[in-house]
Amino acid sequence: MTAGTHTAETVTLETLPSGLTISTTVHTYRGSEDGPTLYVQAAQHGREINGTETLRRFHDRLPLEDLAGTIVAVPVANPLTFDRVSYTTPEVIDSVHPNMNRVWPGDEEGTLHQRMAARLWEYVADADAVVDLHTGSPNMLPHVVYREGDERSRRLARGFGTGLLVAEPADDDASEKWHRRGFAGKLRVAAAENGVPAITPELAHNKQILEDAVELGVDGLLAVCRYLEMLPGDVPDRSPTAARNHLGQVTATGSGLFRPNPALEVGEELDEGTDLGTIYDPQTYEPVQEAVADRSGVLYALTREATVTAGDQLASVAIRQEE
Repeated sequence: MTAGTHTAETVTLETLPSGLTISTTVHTYRGSEDGPTLYVQAAQHGREINGTETLRRFHDRLPLEDLAGTIVAVPVANPLTFDRVSYTTPEVIDSVHPNMNRVWPGDEEGTLHQRMAARLWEYVADADAVVDLHTGSPNMLPHVVYREGDERSRRLARGFGTGLLVAEPADDDASEKWHRRGFAGKLRVAAAENGVPAITPELAHNKQILEDAVELGVDGLLAVCRYLEMLPGDVPDRSPTAARNHLGQVTATGSGLFRPNPALEVGEELDEGTDLGTIYDPQTYEPVQEAVADRSGVLYALTREATVTAGDQLASVAIRQEE
């Protein structure tokens, strides 16, 4: 059997006013047999580096000799945020769209981030499936998000293999907050709108390589390849917890020091009204907020950041669904 091939191409995403180009590397793995095309990217948000490390290890472990089809992988989708170890770019770079994951499928004549997204969209548009690797807070249960009601994306999410699948409503089914935050411009949502099943694995942690999260990401990508029949082998018959993300996370109503309930662990089933922790005024010691779960469900994120500002997310609870 002829071995597959790997190429790495430097691609210009956009040019800054000084003439300095913003470029990234696009890895293409071609199997010796025909098959689907999988597009994978990481580090849209530059501090979320576990996705980038996942793709490095995936590169080392991918058995090219067994590959059918094509994998296109972009380990640093947004070099600007990667260099700043940040979630967004400074306003001076893109004052209209500082968050790249709000502008897909992009616009060749738009703002800087829109143009960068439009360049990468050329690869997305040719794909049969999309995996957009992200990470979250240090104390977050790894999970995969997909568009609610999109059966092909749900099956892709299940194939990735985390213990929690989170369905997120979109468009007319979504909340006002979903629309206000520009979530229709997420890569996963835009791809699904264009008929390409797409998922967002959230691997946990940022700014640091977390071994368990990275290994989960590599195993998940290999499992997706098996699910798509790009690699030989069976997909394990898993029974993940299926839940619905209500986008009504518990947030801080005031500022101060947050002490999370030490008895809680992510992954737990919570009842409505469960004590999540307390925000205190650091100078007067008075309680500012007694945070409680606003509904029953799966606790999949609980901040351990002590200093919080009004509006900060304290916890995320997803409502359990039947598969």
